Order: sequence, then C-alpha cells, then structure tokens
Amino acid sequence: MNCVLEVIEPKGILDGTKAVDFRNKIDQSIKNGVQIILVDFTDVTFMDSSGLGALVLALKTVRSSGVKLVLCSINEQVRILFELTSMDRVFEIFPNLEEFETTLELEPN
Repeated sequence: MNCVLEVIEPKGILDGTKAVDFRNKIDQSIKNGVQIILVDFTDVTFMDSSGLGALVLALKTVRSSGVKLVLCSINEQVRILFELTSMDRVFEIFPNLEEFETTLELEPN
C-alpha cells in the first residue's frame, strides 16, 4: 500500500498571523485522507512561539487522527527554538527533503 503524502510548505515568518492558515492546511490534509504530512521549512525565515504553538496543536491533531507529521529543512533559528523548548525530541525532523524521501523508501509497505 502506498502511503499518501502531503507536503505543506509555509513561507516567510510562521507566526500567529499565519498559524490559522497553517492549521487549516493540516485539517484539510487529514480530511483528504493523507497518512503522512511533511512540513517543509525551506522557505520559512523565522518562527515565533505562536508558530511553534500551531505546530504542537497540529501534532496533537494528526496523532489523534492516526496521521504522521514530520518536518524537514529547518533553519538555524527554528532549530534553536526547537532545542530550547525540547521540541526537537517531540518532532521527527529531517535535514532535508531528500533525507526524508530516502527514509520513506526504506520503510516496509
């Protein structure tokens, strides 16, 4: 069985003003029946506590729906925020999209 993957690519600053849109994308992905949601941070320049809060809420939502949430390509500022809040232990984070795809190919179907 192929896993249905949705890639969400927030851009710019992930803060309170973009958190609602981000949550809506997560909710829509779940409704569409995806099994894995990958949040690609390549184009995120900054994330504040509101953005982190949106991510934590998204993680709770996807877990309760049986969906997997993973992150990739976080920048230095986001990485430090994750480390300071110990969220780097909560989220599965890949260095980049290629690393994620390699891991995905290794998982048994």
